[in-house]
Amino acid sequence: MTVTDTTVLEAVLRRDRFVVVTALVAVIVVAWIWIVLGAGTGMSAVAMTQMAGMPDMDMMMERAVWTPGYAALILAMWWVMMVAMMLPSAAPMLLLFARVNRAQKGQDRPYVPTGIFAAGYLAAWGGFSALATGLQWGLEELDLLSPMMTTTNYWLGGAILLAAGAWQLTPIKGVCLRHCRSPLSFLAQKWRPGRLGAFRMGLEHGAFCLGCCWFLMGLLFFGGIMNLFWIAGLAGFVLLEKTIPMGHWIGRIAGIGVAAWGIVLLVSAASGS
Repeated sequence: MTVTDTTVLEAVLRRDRFVVVTALVAVIVVAWIWIVLGAGTGMSAVAMTQMAGMPDMDMMMERAVWTPGYAALILAMWWVMMVAMMLPSAAPMLLLFARVNRAQKGQDRPYVPTGIFAAGYLAAWGGFSALATGLQWGLEELDLLSPMMTTTNYWLGGAILLAAGAWQLTPIKGVCLRHCRSPLSFLAQKWRPGRLGAFRMGLEHGAFCLGCCWFLMGLLFFGGIMNLFWIAGLAGFVLLEKTIPMGHWIGRIAGIGVAAWGIVLLVSAASGS
């Protein structure tokens, strides 16, 4: 490859990176705006976050009636929330995927296969969102989730914290995290050609992302599904855990702390019963 060819390739790669980054930022910003506005629930997340700390607020609010339309709204809320929280940490993989596609296909634009690869992520996160929607419905039916979308039971809250913290220390979590932190290794081992291959790779890597974070997302049932502090805090934690050099140890230390918090809550519930 001549110097001219190398210069052209570098310019093309910079352009590809700019296009992909611009698209990612646009999607993330739109997702966060929709969450802040309330994700279609009729009340902004800012207002729900402020009201969550007010005494007797749960008794003043009416419980939602679960119709097919409301279930679809909650599913969309969870799905967009997953995009807002998880897409920033998936950006390195998407950028690398676009670069590899450019290197393999020369003059072909890598945007379409990269978009299909991202659709695999969305499908995996959509599956989790459907499960979270069903769990939310079940908890509300059992009167274990308040109209403000937070747990009303100390036993349940303690169990969620303990389980989320313990998951951070499991070997399965470690395997999933390694795949998320090493995108080049994943592409080298799992590469599949074509658009279907791109979708399958996105679906598989999206599943590894869920393996890292599904119990962390469960903490929203404890802190408040539409509580901006919890949403932003968990999103920041996921990003740090997957991208910075000490992310693995940060995840383990946080897991110990969260599990200890859960044990304290469970002991408090037992002593108060």
